[in-house]
Amino acid sequence: MIDKELLTKTVEHAISGTSMFIVEITISADNNIVVELDSDESMDIDTCAEITRKIESVFDREVEDYELEVGSAGLTSPFKVKRQWTKNIGNEIEVLTRDGRKLTGTLVAADEDNFTIEYPVKVKEEGKKKPVIKAHKEVIDYTNNKKACYLIKF
Repeated sequence: MIDKELLTKTVEHAISGTSMFIVEITISADNNIVVELDSDESMDIDTCAEITRKIESVFDREVEDYELEVGSAGLTSPFKVKRQWTKNIGNEIEVLTRDGRKLTGTLVAADEDNFTIEYPVKVKEEGKKKPVIKAHKEVIDYTNNKKACYLIKF
């Protein structure tokens, strides 16, 4: 079985000095390894191949038979670590809360415990016939978030 702690240290060493960070590392029972990374800048396939080679230099395939996949967190992948939240401040996101609400708006802040999303709401103002759309900011605790991801618009 592959040592996850050694694998994590190997990946951390491979990405040190870059803007990349680990999102998730999984190792299945039959040694299928998936390393999911993200970056504050763009990531390309050559970068993933370079990290793959660094991992393979530490984990000999002759000693331990394994399958390895190194890739970036996709645009449609849900946020898994807090650094993805801070990376996306200013971007439009889609949030599904634990109470079933689906919010679409701009991520305006993120800290250790919660994040703030600003989204449009219709407000009926006194003396006006039609509702007015106003920006509403809501602070949401990470534990109340079921799923959040970058919103792609075409």
